[in-house]
Amino acid sequence: MKHVNAVMQRDKQVITAVVRRFGPLSRARIHDLTHIRQSTTSKLVRELLEENVLREGGRLNVPLGRKQSLLHLNETHRLVAAIEFDDERVTAAILDLRPRVLQAVTQPTALDGGAAGLIRQLQGCLRAAMQAAQVTPPQLIGIGIADPGLVATNQGVTLASSTIDFWRDIPLRKIFEDEFDIPTFPESKTRAKAIAEQLLGGGERVADLIYLDYGAGIGAGVITGGKLLTGVNGGAGEVGHTHLLENGPVCKCGSYGCLEAMAGLRALETRVRKAWAELDGLRAGVRPSVMEHDARDMNGWDMLRAAAAGDKICGHAAREVAEYLGVGLANLINLFNPSVVVLDGRLKLAGAQMLEQIVRSAKGKALTFSVRELVFRYSELGDLAGVLGSALICLEKYFEIPALKPPRFLFDADCQVAQPLEIIPERAAAEQVFSAGRVL
Repeated sequence: MKHVNAVMQRDKQVITAVVRRFGPLSRARIHDLTHIRQSTTSKLVRELLEENVLREGGRLNVPLGRKQSLLHLNETHRLVAAIEFDDERVTAAILDLRPRVLQAVTQPTALDGGAAGLIRQLQGCLRAAMQAAQVTPPQLIGIGIADPGLVATNQGVTLASSTIDFWRDIPLRKIFEDEFDIPTFPESKTRAKAIAEQLLGGGERVADLIYLDYGAGIGAGVITGGKLLTGVNGGAGEVGHTHLLENGPVCKCGSYGCLEAMAGLRALETRVRKAWAELDGLRAGVRPSVMEHDARDMNGWDMLRAAAAGDKICGHAAREVAEYLGVGLANLINLFNPSVVVLDGRLKLAGAQMLEQIVRSAKGKALTFSVRELVFRYSELGDLAGVLGSALICLEKYFEIPALKPPRFLFDADCQVAQPLEIIPERAAAEQVFSAGRVL
């Protein structure tokens, strides 16, 4: 938790946070929520208006007395940067404090330069987005990074990645903070998307949600009781490396028969290309329409589109993927009992039947009472889910209610607190207001 040295600093942050979360609000309502004295509230609101952090707009009708002006957060007084990347593409974006994407730049991921080359690309893509938005570093409150690997969130380090072999032991937080001098918050791409879905997308702010991320890797973002699960070193949600088949194909993690090796995008490509080669060798009958093109020139997303168009080989492979994904989801459902499951929206490329097949598989293998009222739906946030989630992480950190830092004279020679710091009850009550329902 961040700290401040003065009560006024803390109260100003409290007012800003409460307006962001519950606004638009009147000054009287801010007093009711925070228990900060009315005179202090008026003084600090005036300062925040002068600093352009808050703005006035609209009036609150009250039965008696004059109408009260309403306060809003000025969502453009500062901005946030976010990066999402995987083995296919890099996206950097500049967002306001809602967050809304103001400018985004997307590039194909360059993997031929190793870790150093990829870091240069991430930083270059961010600079391009900043230039396009005409933003300078001092205007940014933070940089969020949605990383495809296993991220130790507290340390800001990517430990490993099953889809980018060389992406391991990367101190992303330090690298970006040294380069841009801006607070940086790396997080697993899947968990960032889960946050975006819970707060902005199909999760509808439910307290228990699972987001299934699909691509070359398969991951799950798990929110239970309103809290995002990360694990002791960032390994929570690695459903792609749960074991499905004893003698299955080798997975990049080093094991065999993992969900990712059975149903990930690369597994789909392998399955379709093998079937295409066998059919091409036989030269028997009429080929399905997609086979007018060499499957070696297609990627997994093309194959999902072909399945939706009626191609038999791609359709069969997509059904196998759906069956395996359902098994993985059934395990998650039995473990975490969510009320909503949100699936990666790119799975829609395979057509309406893809969702039906996944749901049928999951419901057939999960406990009946756990799926009776469970809602399954696709993500509607599109390709920007990761940057939205990363921006939300930055915003949570920026608007966090700070604790008062004890002055130096309260510390003994060993820098231990010499006497307990008095906790003001009204401040504690305010913190309870802000902590309720938070994801992070």
